[in-house]
Amino acid sequence: MIKSLPNSEPELLKPGVKAPVKETLLTPRFYITDFDAVAQMDISAHNTELQAVVEELRADYNRHHFVRDEEFKQSWDCIDGEKRLAFIDFLERSCTSEFSGFLLFKELSRRIKDRNPLLAEAFSCMARDEARHAGFLNKAMADFNLSLDLGYLTKSRTYTFFPPEWIIYTVYLSEKIGYWRYIIMYRHLEKHPENLFYPLFRYFESWCQDENRHGDFFKALLRSQPQLWNDWKARLWARFFLLSVFATHTLTVFERANFYQSIGIDPRDYNIQVIDKTNETSARAFPVILNVNHPEFFERLEKCSENNLKLSEIANSDRPQVVKFFQKLPLILSTVGHLLKLYMLKPIDAESVRETVS
Repeated sequence: MIKSLPNSEPELLKPGVKAPVKETLLTPRFYITDFDAVAQMDISAHNTELQAVVEELRADYNRHHFVRDEEFKQSWDCIDGEKRLAFIDFLERSCTSEFSGFLLFKELSRRIKDRNPLLAEAFSCMARDEARHAGFLNKAMADFNLSLDLGYLTKSRTYTFFPPEWIIYTVYLSEKIGYWRYIIMYRHLEKHPENLFYPLFRYFESWCQDENRHGDFFKALLRSQPQLWNDWKARLWARFFLLSVFATHTLTVFERANFYQSIGIDPRDYNIQVIDKTNETSARAFPVILNVNHPEFFERLEKCSENNLKLSEIANSDRPQVVKFFQKLPLILSTVGHLLKLYMLKPIDAESVRETVS
């Protein structure tokens, strides 16, 4: 069985309001970007495809989907102990991630609405979806007598600046990996309803279609910018962001293995499925994808995860800081080494196989 980090009792800002998790490399990040550069983007090369995606977003197929039914209206004290803590952690991280997307998309829409109305409308629609998801997740947390103060979160979190090109790469990947995370979980619970301990999971099929449409928008936006896919620099960046997202996903899944085990999912198999499907899907947008079938690929990612768990144990110990530093250093160097070796693996040329990707 995979060893995961233990979940601690939630810290509170005030009664019923959970303090946000400490910011780390693995917690959902809040982003800002160069809004003027986004407004000035020439999207004419893929204007037809972007128009089609915006029409789908405008249709708002899920506008009546996120309504809490009678099944929610009961006590959930039956979910207790480690299972309860793991589920609350899942809800908080998911809510924070969705809310982060809402803030970014809302600000993009507001800043560019007079200069690039098509992109502004798309970002406004996606902000609507992300807000709906975050609100639904926050209401689920309230069933466990907790919630997030999203206003406090807006003011207290650190905002990371990414140039528009990085935003396009990362958001495309986060939306597509989000789709596969939710749909694989949903299909598993469809086959094993005995593991469905809370009604939120029933909403994941339509939920992940929002993620998919958002990813389709960013795919069209990426392909409208030739510098993001047609030269050697784009190939290096594509490999970097794919590896970054896949490494982060692996570390997060293995850190929170107890949550996946609570719904009958094997964390290792789940991680492999999500990464394999996301990598395959990325061939529709990126110039290269990673060779995830290489025998070293998942082996090295799991070594990084083992190092991460050891680093967490050291960080949570009561040893002197200088001792912690020297204990952490070889683990950090080991992780960097594994990631560099994975980055150097020969990638797969997606441009040459794109016509074969469904």
